[in-house]
Amino acid sequence: MSKVCQYFFAIHSPWTYLGHERFIALARQHAVQIEVRPFDLGKVFGVSGGLPLAKRAPQRQAYRLVELARWSEFLGVPMNVQPKFFPVSPDLANRMVIAARLTHGVDVSLELAGAIMRGLWAEEKNIGDEDTLAQIAGGCDLDGRALIKSSETASVQAEYDRNTEDATAANVFGSPWYVLDGESFWGQDRLDFLERAMQK
Repeated sequence: MSKVCQYFFAIHSPWTYLGHERFIALARQHAVQIEVRPFDLGKVFGVSGGLPLAKRAPQRQAYRLVELARWSEFLGVPMNVQPKFFPVSPDLANRMVIAARLTHGVDVSLELAGAIMRGLWAEEKNIGDEDTLAQIAGGCDLDGRALIKSSETASVQAEYDRNTEDATAANVFGSPWYVLDGESFWGQDRLDFLERAMQK
């Protein structure tokens, strides 16, 4: 029986973008199933002591940009550390990923999530805009309008809310967050530790 790794993420997180493809590759390499769990990071921040970017001290905001640029160069992942359409509401995009998983399965939902993140962080796209999201989904051979409609259903919203509640219960306070065999790993810079846990 293969292991399962819960993948809690907020789709507008730059750190999630930087680690997304590497995480998927590691999971496939070690035959680990991914449980896709987009969640509302703003609500989790509210109960975990985190601050939205705009409310952080200037020195923290400045150093964040330095670190993003470092990681982008180190990983060879293209990134505009100050994209035109950021901050942006991630809710519709997060729900679209859930709708894609329910309709098309995990692999398709992960592909869509990657395309949306790439759109925000490398292609100057507004992922808070319905037309833009429909276009991105179309680039993944999906019916973007149908996905948007599905994302507005009560069942998808319920799963989004449940993911957020489960993230809070699991003491999640950032994105990305991975849980394997009850052990938590916060951030794409912990993927080496996660891989070692996958190998056990």
